[in-house]
Amino acid sequence: MVWGNQTFNSDFILLGIFDHSPIHTFLFTLVLAIFTVACMGNTAMILLIHLDAQLHMPMYFLLSQLSLMDLMLVCTTVPKMVVNFLSGMKSISLAGCGTQIFFYVSLLGAECFLLAALAYDHYAAICQPLRYLVLMSQKLCMLLAGASWILGSLDGIIVLRATLSFSYYHSLEIHHFFCDVAALLPLSCTDTTAFERLMFICCVMMLIFPVAVIIISYSCVLRAVIHMGSGESHRKAFTTCSSHLLVVGLYYGAAMFMYMRPASKHTPEQDSMVSVFYTILTPMLNPLIYSLRNRDISRALKKLLGKGKLL
Repeated sequence: MVWGNQTFNSDFILLGIFDHSPIHTFLFTLVLAIFTVACMGNTAMILLIHLDAQLHMPMYFLLSQLSLMDLMLVCTTVPKMVVNFLSGMKSISLAGCGTQIFFYVSLLGAECFLLAALAYDHYAAICQPLRYLVLMSQKLCMLLAGASWILGSLDGIIVLRATLSFSYYHSLEIHHFFCDVAALLPLSCTDTTAFERLMFICCVMMLIFPVAVIIISYSCVLRAVIHMGSGESHRKAFTTCSSHLLVVGLYYGAAMFMYMRPASKHTPEQDSMVSVFYTILTPMLNPLIYSLRNRDISRALKKLLGKGKLL
């Protein structure tokens, strides 16, 4: 069966990760609760940063872009999983599968580059405070955010185009809860070796390069923090950086575990569990980490709710 000759009535089957047993029903409810918190938390971050004039700074603009990416990412995979579980129908159309692949790959790539941009912003703010407005101007901030979206979208287009060019067997059961490229490749009757090498190269560029930028930036930050005289300066710098490093560790750790291993080491069950971690759990944790560890975000939230004064 070839994509080009396939009609839109020939759907894929998403086998998912849940059945209707009591324990799986509980886990499904838990995932749905996490999804709800992720949507509410990221939406709140976007609104807070937009509405509070004191948060109109490069770092918070980049954080609002991170929240937007997380919101779109979690909405790319979970709603379809919920509909399939509740309706008992596990099918997804060709158009729906292609849409999931494009947004999933694009958003993962964009977030990789955006986290590196946030690391550079922290370096400029802590290591070069007097030149911060020059090193992190509004124009450069917009350029970094735009480049993250564009590079991520280019990766999504390349992967989607390659995936659509393959021929597939008649058995179109995907051992996943969404259309992940890694889960589609075993269904192909075309030799995908060259594509898998291309995917590995893309992963190296989109994971190793941003990680290198992050390591260099935070090495400079750590050296600067050590030489700070005031305890308050130490605390503020550590709070800002530790929250970002926690996000980076969660995101890149799961992504590298998923995409930097040989294909022979992958299993459908393991891939599904890891995907849940960085497509559902991490988008929920990001706004919670930043709101709990960032005084400006906490102040803006209390101000908006009218329940506190400026910290």
